[in-house]
Amino acid sequence: MSQGVTIGAASRACGIKVPTIRYYEQIALLPSPLRTDGNRRLYEQSDLKRLRFIRHARELGFEIEPIRELLALADEPGGPCETADIIARSHLAAIDHRIARLTALRAEVARMAECPHGSARECRVIEVLGDHAECLAEH
Repeated sequence: MSQGVTIGAASRACGIKVPTIRYYEQIALLPSPLRTDGNRRLYEQSDLKRLRFIRHARELGFEIEPIRELLALADEPGGPCETADIIARSHLAAIDHRIARLTALRAEVARMAECPHGSARECRVIEVLGDHAECLAEH
């Protein structure tokens, strides 16, 4: 039988928790590994490379399906780079959209926080949260 590493060793080597590795197998993001006679999983170096790829993609915020598409491209000899670029650009657009939403959110909360610290009855935070429509109309 081939030399491989156990799921615990794969977990430590790749920085991915054991249940997550099992999940990736379950959803076929990671192929089912070889098994020992005692039915223990054995991961090859190619599996570890794939797990590191998945972990890094997840750290960059990629969802499962785009990762699946990127892995399929990586598995295809001579696969088109253009498709990978399209996936990356789509993800970048989503990041830009989230940044814009967070920037608007930050601005609104910053305006709320500009409270003269009088009584709670005149508190800007309470006022804005109580009447969101009024806050939007003002700005």
